[in-house]
Amino acid sequence: MYTLITILVLVVLFLASAIHILPEYERGVIFRLGRVIGAKGPGLILIIPVIDRMVKVSLRLVTMDVPPQDVITKDNVSVKVNAVVYFRVIDPIKAVIEVENYLYATSQLAQTTLRSVCGEAELDELLSEREKINTKLQDILDKHTDPWGIKVTTVEIKHIDLPQEMQRAMAQQAEAERERRSKIINAVGEFQAANKLVEAAQIIEEHPIALQLRYLQTLKEISAESNSVTLFPVPIDLIKPFLLKKENK
Repeated sequence: MYTLITILVLVVLFLASAIHILPEYERGVIFRLGRVIGAKGPGLILIIPVIDRMVKVSLRLVTMDVPPQDVITKDNVSVKVNAVVYFRVIDPIKAVIEVENYLYATSQLAQTTLRSVCGEAELDELLSEREKINTKLQDILDKHTDPWGIKVTTVEIKHIDLPQEMQRAMAQQAEAERERRSKIINAVGEFQAANKLVEAAQIIEEHPIALQLRYLQTLKEISAESNSVTLFPVPIDLIKPFLLKKENK
């Protein structure tokens, strides 16, 4: 009786050690007596206890945050830059046997690459051409992680922390640029207004009656306001005949 129970217990333990169920996003790299025999999964897989050893590898997209790195740009400005890296394992066997810890290795490579690439760019390029720098970072990381069976899909710079004195200098520069644009706009407006006045003067010169109509319009505008004194502009042409008559006498 005890022998039967012992055998049943051993069978249960054997099956528990031999049977594994892997989800869709995992693969199991099987080592048999120290040698890789392949990657299995997903679903139900069987291994030989004691002889076989299985290492699970996730194939899902990994989001890795790169901590802030101290960077000195090409124009000698000290900044802090952090980024985020998106990658996935595409070859689980390489990810296990080619590198001891692919997550740690990718993180360290991302930090050193971020410092190197940002250090080759000037501050203006770092602020205005992030897409270009992101693409360069992605290409370098993907090239170096390819032997590990890893595909780097995206690299994004998250934040660039500037020194306080640099932020003040950039704010002053932006304010000076806004003032310059404002003066240019005002000058253009004055130039256009002067051209319109010249056109108006030419029209009045060709059609003197237009000046009298303008007098009447101005009088209408003045009378619409509550003024105690009203100034009535009299065209010189109205009194010119009287002046001529007086001179003839």
